[in-house]
Amino acid sequence: MRRFVLLLFVLLGPLPAGAAELKVATWNLEWLTDRQAGDPGLPADVRPKAAEDIARLRDYAARLEADIVAFQEVDGARMAATVFPPDRYALHVTNDRVVQRVGFAIRRGLAFTANPDLVALDIDPAAPQRLRSGADITVKTPGGLLRLLAVHLKTGCREDRLTSSRPQCEILARQLPVLQGWIAQRRAEGVPFVLLGDFNRWFDGRDGFYAALQSSGPLARATEARSSPCWGGGGFIDHIVAGGPAIGWMQPDTLRVMVFKETGIAWKDRLSDHCPVSVRFHLPD
Repeated sequence: MRRFVLLLFVLLGPLPAGAAELKVATWNLEWLTDRQAGDPGLPADVRPKAAEDIARLRDYAARLEADIVAFQEVDGARMAATVFPPDRYALHVTNDRVVQRVGFAIRRGLAFTANPDLVALDIDPAAPQRLRSGADITVKTPGGLLRLLAVHLKTGCREDRLTSSRPQCEILARQLPVLQGWIAQRRAEGVPFVLLGDFNRWFDGRDGFYAALQSSGPLARATEARSSPCWGGGGFIDHIVAGGPAIGWMQPDTLRVMVFKETGIAWKDRLSDHCPVSVRFHLPD
């Protein structure tokens, strides 16, 4: 049975005095699981991470020092805790029955509400390969409430037209109105919001997906007109998008990508093929 979360704030202690900024990040941890190779839930070419590699990821998370991290491809809260220690972070993970789950690590000291998962992103629950729901939280900040939705959208359609006959693009196109609806609801409520995660999509240029998101209301994207230095460089597919009053809160010049000091394809396979992407929000008084 799906666990519905009561709409009450989880009080984790007061926000540090004088805190005027919120550092928000997104990070795909690439198959963070302790399932063994050959498990039916894993592709044949996936090998679980070694304990020493998880320890490296935990060190990078500590260096990241984010207040809120939206994470993807994590096999539940227990695995998330191996990278985001419970004494420093509260964890919220979707209720999906898949290995690649989406969630949040919220720094102790912030109060938050866990909203129901955005299950509509799993547009075909009867399909053999289930898609990921969105993780949805509301954070209480000194400047008021901030709604955040973490997503991990369908892979395989980074730059093709959404009208392409490729199955991956057809699926991604069907996820689009779900996000449009979520944005429209937040605009109707008048709340500041952030949509972030692994969109598996390049948004620069004349991208139809991002243009369609913007048709739901004004948005600001921290990664706009930027390229990522992660693993040799390229376009961003991990994005942080602000809407409503949060547009004015986001400081695009604080966009940072934490690049791994380890280099080479072997380390990319051992750690993650994604680097943490972060930006700061200046909170109103």
